[in-house]
Amino acid sequence: MSSLVQSVDWLAIAPPTIAAVVGLVVLVADLFLAESRKPLLGWIAVAGLAAAALMLLPLLDADRSTFCLVGDTEVCSYTADRFTLVIQFLVLGGALLCALLSVTALKDSGKRLPEGEYWFLFLSSAAGAALLPASRDLATLVVALEVASLPAFALVGLRHGDRRSSEAALKFFLSSVTATAVSLLGISFVYAATGTLHLTRVAERIQDVDGQLATLAQTGVVLTLVGFAFKTAAVPFHFWVPDTYVGAPLPIAAYLSVIGKAVGFSGLILVTVVALPSYADAWAPALAVLAALTMTVGNVGALRQQPTRAYSAVRLLAWSSVGQAGYLLVPIAAAGYSDDPEKSVGSTLAYALMYGAVNLGAFAVAALVGRAHRLNRVADYRGLYAVSPLTALVMGFFLLCLAGLPPGVIGLFAKVTVFAAAVDAGLGWLAVVMAVNVVIALVYYLRWTALLFRATEGEPVRHRGPAPVTVAIALTAVLGVVLSGAPQLVLRFTDTGLF
Repeated sequence: MSSLVQSVDWLAIAPPTIAAVVGLVVLVADLFLAESRKPLLGWIAVAGLAAAALMLLPLLDADRSTFCLVGDTEVCSYTADRFTLVIQFLVLGGALLCALLSVTALKDSGKRLPEGEYWFLFLSSAAGAALLPASRDLATLVVALEVASLPAFALVGLRHGDRRSSEAALKFFLSSVTATAVSLLGISFVYAATGTLHLTRVAERIQDVDGQLATLAQTGVVLTLVGFAFKTAAVPFHFWVPDTYVGAPLPIAAYLSVIGKAVGFSGLILVTVVALPSYADAWAPALAVLAALTMTVGNVGALRQQPTRAYSAVRLLAWSSVGQAGYLLVPIAAAGYSDDPEKSVGSTLAYALMYGAVNLGAFAVAALVGRAHRLNRVADYRGLYAVSPLTALVMGFFLLCLAGLPPGVIGLFAKVTVFAAAVDAGLGWLAVVMAVNVVIALVYYLRWTALLFRATEGEPVRHRGPAPVTVAIALTAVLGVVLSGAPQLVLRFTDTGLF
């Protein structure tokens, strides 16, 4: 009789485990630290995230799996392959940058943000986000998704005495819970039809379900995708984004825009391309339509933002992130039509890495400007070059990367990669829609970029950058410049190894 006791590959699970353990350490330490020493918690969190990210290095050489079935060691619940490592790098690296922004945000909040609770929730969410891409069964996938999401609801509404923050958290929570409930119903249908939760076994069994269960399986597939469409902010599940980003502390808005999307897209890839490839004729057209709607609604929403409106800079970045989500959906849809789905998935990961670096950089500059202009309007960036030339140049570079224009070569490279994935899959109409949306996006990105170099109106306001914010801006700028100089590194890194 085989033993039910199995060894755990601690090295494979080290990145999310370290983030979770450091979260617990911060929560306990908060009980014993004097109020004046609470800022130490932030630096403990930064060190913990850095350690978790460094633990990805020993995992680069080989695929490792753990929590496998006793009778079949090929079927596992946790796998650290190249796909997992790319998403974990994006999640933990992005969380580290958001943590640097949070150190300053907490200091500036005047005790309206409780530090112990903030860092515990932040690290808990990061641990869940790092677990999700390694999940290879639907139960672990849902648990990871909720561990990443539930602390995020609290983080959005954590600011004491702020009505906008409370409203944003409530809208985010209600819409997310509804989407999760629908998704869980779908997963239960898939389980009823296949008798398994492991993704590879679902892929094998769902092709041969009995005729009586075929409708149940099809319904389950559709409902399962709803929850992940919400996490990716795909239209029509995007309505929570602008208000949530404005109401949340700015580092949390940055976190949701990148790490939240990484969670949604990695889950979507695992469910569609790995678990349900035989249903590509159902989910691929649906995702293609969602991609077209999402990029169009997002870019038109960003285009309509008035520069003088309160919080228009954050709102524009929020709508822009919806538009970018549309581009990210294109290669996943293309994977359903392509003979080489791994290449299509690699295009999504390449675009996600580019978007993560430059979007976090733009939010970091927004955090810097927001310290002097609390309403954080686009108009507040007028004449930034006159008072802080380097910050203006870096912000201009980030915006040009998002637009896909030189010298932001990495942005252009990523868009061409996504465009090629659509064309290669025979989705010419989607490539045309994407091209039109890229032109629409140029208008608002270039309008904002031009504003940075115009003459100031009235007395210029100096923007003093605290060290953590300056480091975050510098790191994202260096990463953007390096990738623009050698964009081939991205595709080499995003060779997924999923298949």
